[in-house]
Amino acid sequence: MMRADPVGPRITFYDDDSAERIELSAATLANWAAKTGNLLRDELGAAAGSRIAVLLPAHWQTAAVLFGAWWIGAEVLLDDTAQDADIALCTAERLDEADAAVAATGGEVVVLSLDPFGRPAPDLPVGVTDYATAVRVHGDQIVAERAPGPALAGSSADDVLAACQKCAAALGLTPSDRVWSTKDWDNPTALIENMLTLFAVGASLVQVANPDPDLQERRRASEKVTRNLD
Repeated sequence: MMRADPVGPRITFYDDDSAERIELSAATLANWAAKTGNLLRDELGAAAGSRIAVLLPAHWQTAAVLFGAWWIGAEVLLDDTAQDADIALCTAERLDEADAAVAATGGEVVVLSLDPFGRPAPDLPVGVTDYATAVRVHGDQIVAERAPGPALAGSSADDVLAACQKCAAALGLTPSDRVWSTKDWDNPTALIENMLTLFAVGASLVQVANPDPDLQERRRASEKVTRNLD
């Protein structure tokens, strides 16, 4: 992504419930991923081979969490594989699931408010880390782990990339595509098909949460969408 086009839009996120729109370039997304990786490694003790449960919706901050975990060589666990995790990242509504994911290890839980203005999650239990507060003090550059563990639910980074390349070929995706999606990233297959494949080929993503049917046609035109995953 960085080599192909570091400054063009890589992910544009809408939430029609909150009227939020935010657009990130590859460079900005990489900075957020680096800050997240530094938080995971320097503050929470994660390392290559650590198991990190990601219990989050399809959102630009989730993308930063995923790439941050992979930069430090950690393994991402999604909903159906989120067991025996060393760290769990979740929304406040999913704290019980996060607690269950780290129950066997006594690991750390981090809550994301997903607030567009970076406000912290309110009224968190003692011992739970607030992502918005913690991540801001960490640097936006990182040295990538040279000996990573598995990347996604037991699969290596090479295996995940091969799956992305196969999916991209099947869909006929190209770097010039601007892809529209309301789909989830809540299991390994969905993550590969609905997000990672697009980034692997250098395409850009327009991700919409809580879509308002009355807005979609005009928005697709304004965003110059070329492909639709819905």
